[in-house]
Amino acid sequence: MGTGTRDELLALPSMQLAPHLLGARVSSYIGGQLVVVRLTEVEAYDGSRDPGSHAYRGRTARNAGLFGPPGTAYVYFTYGMHHCANVVCGAEGTASAVLMRAGEVVAGLETVLARRGHPRGPDAKLLSGPARLAQGLGLTLANNTSGYRNGVAGPPGPELGLENLSGSPLRFLAGPRTGVAGAGGTEEYPWRFWLPGEPSVSTYRRAAGPRTRARRD
Repeated sequence: MGTGTRDELLALPSMQLAPHLLGARVSSYIGGQLVVVRLTEVEAYDGSRDPGSHAYRGRTARNAGLFGPPGTAYVYFTYGMHHCANVVCGAEGTASAVLMRAGEVVAGLETVLARRGHPRGPDAKLLSGPARLAQGLGLTLANNTSGYRNGVAGPPGPELGLENLSGSPLRFLAGPRTGVAGAGGTEEYPWRFWLPGEPSVSTYRRAAGPRTRARRD
């Protein structure tokens, strides 16, 4: 599907936007350090209609950022140790969002290595998985509800950027979401999208347990 401007793409529902984010560049300017990452894997979440979404049971103080305007960052803290980051999309108030799952460093490698604690140098899985990606970008709850700038992040910061969304998606694969328990993680929800042949893409992992619950990863 060919769609026009960045704003038009961000106005799409999450399942339609997600493939357009593959190959896009997300950036952060935090603590005076610029990091730019090319996205290779994402997951779509669809608000109250999606048992895997944080908004499935309605709006709360924690998930309020999901209901913001398209182009808002929804950053959450999980398992008492990890942050994960989304791009809010669709009509404001619908809680549609795309989780950024994996990517490769384009700029700011030394900063990413320091944040990730990789003294031995980079590897293909440096930013494989949403928690590693958010950590590499330096994202925390302080960035929740921030807007993604149209372009590269920069001073005065902290600031986020999102650019190079493809009007015609690159060739991609799709399958069940990773680590989502219950119905939201089944083949009925092939809402994980990734670029084939990219070593940074995370390994598929089924969720443990049969219960339906909101996503945790």
